[in-house]
Parts: sequence; C-alpha cells; structure tokens
Amino acid sequence: MELKINVANPDAITYSTEELGFTILGGIRLDGLDRMRVTMKIEVINRKLQHYLNNPELANLALRHNLDLYNDVHVEKLIRKAAERLEVGTSQLAKAIADITSQLELYRLQQIEQQQKAKGEKIKLLTDEERKAAIEFLQAPNLMQRTNELIGKSGVIGEMMNRLLMYLIFTSRKTASPLHIISFGSSGAGKSHLQEKVGELIPTEDKIEITTLSENAFYYFGQTELRHKLILIEDMDGAEAVLYPLRELKSKKRITKTVTIKDKNGATKTIHLTVEGPVTIAGCTTQESVYEDNANRSFLIYIDESNEQDEAVMMYQRKRSAGSINVYEEQTIKAFLQNTQRVLQPITVRNPYAELLKIPTEVFKPRRTNAHYLAFIEAATFYHQYQREQKVDEATGEIYIETTLEDIAEANKLMKEILLRKSDELIGACRNYFERLKQMLQEQKQTTFTNREIRKQLRLPGTTVRRYHSELLQNGYIKLAESKKKKGYLYEIVSYEEYEQLQQSIVTVLDEILTTVKATKPPVSQNGNGSMKRKAAKALSEVSQ
Repeated sequence: MELKINVANPDAITYSTEELGFTILGGIRLDGLDRMRVTMKIEVINRKLQHYLNNPELANLALRHNLDLYNDVHVEKLIRKAAERLEVGTSQLAKAIADITSQLELYRLQQIEQQQKAKGEKIKLLTDEERKAAIEFLQAPNLMQRTNELIGKSGVIGEMMNRLLMYLIFTSRKTASPLHIISFGSSGAGKSHLQEKVGELIPTEDKIEITTLSENAFYYFGQTELRHKLILIEDMDGAEAVLYPLRELKSKKRITKTVTIKDKNGATKTIHLTVEGPVTIAGCTTQESVYEDNANRSFLIYIDESNEQDEAVMMYQRKRSAGSINVYEEQTIKAFLQNTQRVLQPITVRNPYAELLKIPTEVFKPRRTNAHYLAFIEAATFYHQYQREQKVDEATGEIYIETTLEDIAEANKLMKEILLRKSDELIGACRNYFERLKQMLQEQKQTTFTNREIRKQLRLPGTTVRRYHSELLQNGYIKLAESKKKKGYLYEIVSYEEYEQLQQSIVTVLDEILTTVKATKPPVSQNGNGSMKRKAAKALSEVSQ
C-alpha cells in the first residue's frame, strides 16, 4: 500500500483533499500500538471555491485539536466541531480522517520495522578469522591472567583486581543468574572512568548506558529488550527514583507495572507492562553507603584512591597528551575483547563441588553472600567454557559444563577482597580512612592524634573527620586518650593489626576449603588441565557461528 500522506517532515505530516489540508503537528509516537494520539490541524486550502469566495473569513480559519484517532468519541467530536467551524460536510471529514488514520497506521508500522532492522544491523557478524582468533584466545591456558593483561593494555590503569572482577561480572550477563556491581569512591576518584573503560570491552549491542532515569523509565522498554543486557548507570546518586524496579529486576528478573488506558470506545481498561530480564546492572556512587537492600544484591568494590594510583593515572594522562600511547593498539584490543564476548554462548554451568564450599563465618548477610560466591564461581566457569568438556544430562538431555578446581581457585583470588569488605563492620569509606590514618601514624611514629592534626595532614573536611572518629569510637577501634581544652581531644588506635587479622582469617578459610576440596575425590570426572576435547570445541565453535 502506497502512502498518501507526506512524511518529508516527520514532525509535520500532511494530507490534503480537494478543499482541506490536514497536518499532524509533532508527528506520531511509535510506541503504544493500542493508541494513536495526535495533534491535528485542519484548514481550508482551496480558496477559489465559490463557497469560500462568498465567505472569505472561512478561508483563513484553521482548527487545531488533540485527540486519540482510535477513540470514536474523540473523532466524532472533532468531526462535528470542524464541520461547524469550517462549514464542510461531516461525511467528507469522516472519510478524510479515516483515510489519514489508515495511512498513519501503515507509516508507523514501516517506521517500527525500519528501527528493528537498524537494531539488527548494529550486531557485528564476525569473520572466520575473527571468530577463530577469539576462540583460540579463550582456549589457551592462563585465561584470567591474559584477560587481565589485555584489559590493562586497553587503557585501564591499575585497579588490577577490580577491573577483572568487573569484567567477569559484566560477562555474567549471558548466564541465567547474572551478577551486579556497585563502585564506591569520592568525586574524581575514577569510579565512573573504570566502569566506562571496562564497559567499552562489552559489545555495543549487549549494553545500555544510562545517564539519568525517570521513575517509570524501565517499565517502557520492550518486553524482551533488556534480556541479557548490561545496564550501566553512571551516577546512582541521581537514580533514586528507579532503585525499587532495579531491585526487582535483579531479584525476580522481571518487573511489571499495571496502568489504566482508554480503548477506542473511550472505556477504561487495565493493562500490564512487563519487562523481562535477566540483566546485569552496574552503577557508581559517591555516597559512603547505599540502602542495604540494594547493597545486598550487588558486589561492592571500592576505588583505589592511593597516591600510587593517582601517580599512575596522571602519568598515563601525560603520556597520552604527549602522543606516547598507542591509541590504535588500545582500540584493537577493545575490539578483540568484544569479539571474545560475542563467541561466548549461553550454556548451563554445574558445580559438582558446591556442597563442599563454605564462606567465612565473619561475613554479614551470609545467605545472600553465599549465593553470590557460588554464582561468581559459575561465572568463572562460564568464561572458561571453551576449556570445559560439554556433557549431557541423560535424564533431561540438557547440555552443560562443570566447574573445575581451577575455576574455584581463580574465583577465590578475586572474592577475598569482596568477602573481607562484607565481613567488616565499618563502612567502606570509614575503613579506607582508618587504614590511611594507621599508615600515616606509623610513618610519623605517632601514637596519639587530634581531629585538627588529621584534618590538616590528610586534607579532609572537619565534619568528615569527626564523623569517622565517631564511628570508630562507637565500634571500639580508637579510644579517647586525653582531653585538653587548648589542643582538643587526643585519640589513640586500639589495634593496628585488627584488619590484617580479619583479612588473614578470610584468606585462611578460603585456602583451607580449597585444600579440602582438592583432597576430596572428585564427584565427577574432571578435565582440570585446561584443555578441551575436540568434539566439545567443535560444537561450541559451530554454535558461535
């Protein structure tokens, strides 16, 4: 069917009959096919007709009306009003508006189809050489180490553990139970930069980057538009309105909103807007802590704000400004890591050692933390899928791969800091301050300190220092040594080794569990040397094509 409407300007779609001209002001929305709300302008265009020559005031009239073309009450009201004001027949107007409605329907469907094709064109099709190179990379030994090295060469400076942890969590978006992450850090510390740079290693078609969000934003995505996507939120401090649907999307892997609309007869009816996951959600915040229900559903990482990290970043900035950085090599590595993501295929992961694994008793919220620990091990296994033998469940016919000791060991290396933070009763910002304080006092060989001294030496606001000291006092990490009116309160640290002891206890538990698992007879046959049978490699290679 050929379009009779003029869509040269999509914000002012026109249609004309012998006497009248119609303009759809502002164009037409492509979402919500159950309605067609428009602002229509109707005017006389043939002023040479005798009727209008005898009534010149009619030739200059125009009627503008906002309506839903699928609502009979709205359409009938417009026809009567336009017929009365412009002195034209109602049957002529009804026929023209019915034709306009049909034309707009066709135009909208054509635009939606073009958008869908455009989305499909964004998905890159790998050449045989690109696919082969990506699979060979994923099959080679020391995959985690080589991946971390490439992440560094792509332009991510420092943050050795955080960047690899974040990359694996972003990779988990392709699994049935994706993981989520929140980055903490002060303003300008580089948390958004880290998320952005690691996010650049994920294919464009698999991620959605969001700067600001309205309260109902997530409910108006297509039902399956978010499935297995990575959602990057630059500033969670400005996304408070959507924290509830975000929590539901993380936990239930779908969100539903009930709204009321009017049908074409003007009757009110209820519809349900459903958006399905699963998704991986990553966000950054300058807050020292976030709402507990949000924090419990995510991995929490803290940006390295040390002087060494500052110097490393600034040196990179100087080299880039001087032209000493090979920008082409960075782009090539980004494209290559994106290709490795594209050849990873959805497959079930089973952990035969799961019943033997435990988390340290010091961890707060152990149930959810335990689930995160097991899911992270599965993510490590998923990333090694080209190094694992594919197996078939004889009962269900399901194809799966199994976790190996190598996967558990790699996951433990990255999880130690996460579990340590979840075992610490101090919030991350206060803990970072306390460790800086201890280091400074040891370097200067001081045993006591005042608020004023610390404020000057660490260059922190007085309110921040007092807040941290209040928390440390309440939890027994520092104590009041002396009170002098002129110098103020003197404090001293109760123990310099408490954090190292907590850290050692976490490490010891994980190492002991891994040792126990290694000594236990594998419940199923393992292929722990990192190689993969040719049959499995060929099957995965064929699927990736």
